[in-house]
Amino acid sequence: MSARSSRFPLFLIALLASALASTGQSASAPEPAWTQFRGPAQGHADPANPPLTWSETEHVKWKTPLPGEGWSSPVVAAGQIWMTTALDGGKSLHALCCNLQTGQLVIDVEVFKNEAPPPKHDRNSYASPTPIIDGDRLYVHFGTMGTACLSTRDGRKLWENRDLKIDHQNGPGGSPALYHDKLLIDCDGMDFQYGVALDKFTGKIAWKTDRSAIPKLAQRPADRRKAYGTPVILNIDGRSQALSTGAERLYSSDPETGNELWSVDYPGFSNVPLPVSDGKLVFVCTGFGRPEIWGVRLGGAKGDATASHVVWKQPAGAPDQSTPVVVGDRIYMVTAGGILSCLNSSTGQIVWKERIGGDYASSPLAAGGRIYLFSAFDGKTTVIAPGDQLKVLAKNVLDDGCMSSPAVVGNAMIVRTKRNLYRLEN
Repeated sequence: MSARSSRFPLFLIALLASALASTGQSASAPEPAWTQFRGPAQGHADPANPPLTWSETEHVKWKTPLPGEGWSSPVVAAGQIWMTTALDGGKSLHALCCNLQTGQLVIDVEVFKNEAPPPKHDRNSYASPTPIIDGDRLYVHFGTMGTACLSTRDGRKLWENRDLKIDHQNGPGGSPALYHDKLLIDCDGMDFQYGVALDKFTGKIAWKTDRSAIPKLAQRPADRRKAYGTPVILNIDGRSQALSTGAERLYSSDPETGNELWSVDYPGFSNVPLPVSDGKLVFVCTGFGRPEIWGVRLGGAKGDATASHVVWKQPAGAPDQSTPVVVGDRIYMVTAGGILSCLNSSTGQIVWKERIGGDYASSPLAAGGRIYLFSAFDGKTTVIAPGDQLKVLAKNVLDDGCMSSPAVVGNAMIVRTKRNLYRLEN
């Protein structure tokens, strides 16, 4: 390389460094973010290296008490941690923001007031759906009680939509998903069942599609028509498709228009776990009743794809609340009763199944070559090594349990228990 050609890129580097310095920025990579439920990669946080062990006195950078009751998972971007919570028995619904570095609660804003909150299950909260961070905007969802967009600068409400009325029976559950300029929401109640997209800039309905299974569900008792799904966007056949788990049916829709592309029927309702994929199959938990997990082939599906695309069914050990995590060619999943299973993702066969104790609503996290499982009531986290035998690496205890799932930014793990928010870090 000549002297002239080598000086030119050095000049550009110096110019860039000068520009960054003048704006107070660094030339390092962008700060990592965890902007939605289960993060950017289906519950994976590699190559992060969060701590293996912790306690109330070990590897806790900070601990912040949180007001109210809310099971929404923390989302993180630009040095902010956002969550939702409910006060006064669900009559006052709030968004909370904590500083990532210090843990200080810096924004606590009421989003909605309800004179008469709808019924909910004792295990649920009025603030269970997880928000989404999108640049300087935060999207919060409280099910039938309302959806809103807030400014991340000060919590100011930019728009609200309170038109998505359904009877959850047990309170709100599923989280929204963001696709380009649309906020996708699954609305599967005892009374009405549909998918909807809101314009993310205005909150107005962009499309609304009734579920194709409505005639079938009309033959079922009302409490078997509901679900608590979260749309999952996958690239299938070279196009984006939104997968949603409703009562008795998996739907694939065009996220731009809401048009249904294909479906798979299963026996189950009150579905909570998200579909997860290894790129070849999508793994679907069938819901309450007798939970099963099914492997459904991706690609080439049209219409009713139940007979053509269901590759395997596993009736044992499937969760009805916690979303599985896929690591390599294995699926790891834990039931509310503390049964942890490892499956072969190609065949659905059980590699091992063990009781680890606890009660699980939080979804497993894969990070640092480990899998973390957060129990709901005893404050215990079990850490295992992926593999074809159960290998427990650590058991850690905090003051309270987790209904929400953790977030990871850098090597820090952000954990929300029932009463507190923690930053855990080596």
